[in-house]
This record gives sequence, C-alpha cells and structure tokens, in this order.
Amino acid sequence: MIQIKSEEEIEGMRATCRLAAETLVMIESHVKPGVTTLDLNDICHDYIISHGAQPSPLNYRGFPKSICTSVNQQICHGIPSERVIREGDIINIDITTYLNGFHGDTSKTFHVGAPTPKGEKVRRVALSCLEAGIAVALPGTLLRVVGATIEALAKKNRCSVVREYCGHGIGREFHEEPAVLHYEDKRDQVMIRPGMIFTIEPMINLGKPAIKHMPDNWTVVTKDHSLSAQFEHTILITEAGNEVLTDLAGTKTPLKPS
Repeated sequence: MIQIKSEEEIEGMRATCRLAAETLVMIESHVKPGVTTLDLNDICHDYIISHGAQPSPLNYRGFPKSICTSVNQQICHGIPSERVIREGDIINIDITTYLNGFHGDTSKTFHVGAPTPKGEKVRRVALSCLEAGIAVALPGTLLRVVGATIEALAKKNRCSVVREYCGHGIGREFHEEPAVLHYEDKRDQVMIRPGMIFTIEPMINLGKPAIKHMPDNWTVVTKDHSLSAQFEHTILITEAGNEVLTDLAGTKTPLKPS
C-alpha cells in the first residue's frame, strides 16, 4: 500500500533528508586519490552518529557497512573496503540516514581528481536523467511517465538504463511502495498524488544495460565493464508540484501552467 504522509511525517522526512544531504556534501572534500572506500564509510558513519541518527544500510538485510561506495563499472551496492580510489575514477556514494524514525536517501557520483571524457559523459547523463525525472513527477501524472522520460533521455545520449533496480517509496520504512521504474512500463497505472514521498535514482550505463552480481552477493557491476553512474534524490509530491527533500537548496518543481 502506498503511504500518503501526514504533515507530521513530512516534517520528520524533511529532517532526515536534510541530514542525508548534509552528509553527502560533507564527504565530497574527502573524495580524492589515495583514499580508501572504507575511509569514506567511516567518516560518514561518524558524522551520521554524531548528529543523533543511524546509517540505514548498516546490517540492513546483512549489508555490513554504513554507506554504499560503487566505483567505475560498479553500478550499486558496492561494499566499502580497503580499495583505494585513484585519479580518473568515478565513485557513487549512497547515503541513507535514519533519524527519529524516518529514513532519508540520496546519492551522488563524484569524480576522483580530474575527470576523464567517459566519466564526465556518464556522470552528466545520469544527473540529467534524474533532473528530467523529477521535472515530470507531478501530482495527477502517471508514475510511468517518470521512467519513460528517463529512458528516452538516456537513449538519446547513447547510454542505457539498468532495469533490475528502481526507486522506491520511503518513510518509516527504508523501502516502501511504490516501485519507481526508470524505464517505461505501460502496465504501471500508479497515479502520483500529493503526500507521496519516493526516491528517483536512475542507474545509467555508458554501455549496455546488462548487469552481473559479484561473489559478495551485494556489489552489482556492468556485464560489459562499461562505466556506470547514478544520482538520487528523495522527493515529496505537493499540491503545487514536488519538493526535493534531499536538496539543501530546497528545490521545488511547480506544476506547469495549463
């Protein structure tokens, strides 16, 4: 069942999403050549704990760390380790905070040092796909329009969309209904309504969309070893449009005038 959030719940979501966004901003200065993904994990863990919250991924379904760090061809759910990030890498850092009973979820793909042309392209397309999806996530619109918009933009840029993972409702639970696909499925008849809160988090591959699971049973990589990038926001649907809860600038997308 899709949860329509009360005003009290919305305020709780604003607070946890703000902390998740602040954590992502804080960690950016630490993303540099020579740092390990475990270093990044520990810095984020300490920051979240010091602000009275818990990292949602830690021990979630057995996940062993506090954030996800996915490097280069890793699509998602990379486990922080002694891996050293190097000049020219790209790394997605996925942060989810649990504060006062609510989860806030966001992620960003960073360049490590100077960007490479391929890294710059896949990162740019992934961010553009997220922004395009948010722009059409409006009350009264079918949810599948979000996926159709993202998929069309990715294809226009000769990239592909990972189909096995999607955005999701979020609130008192880490993952709630609805599933937010990043490609069009005409069977999806969910109507976007005010009070819904969900993530949009397209995973964009520079090559083909096929994926492969690594032996750790968490890390997902591109089957063709191409680069993959992702950006994620948690958004609130309002009567007037939507509000990006994990954007510290408080970005709001209004309904387009008829």
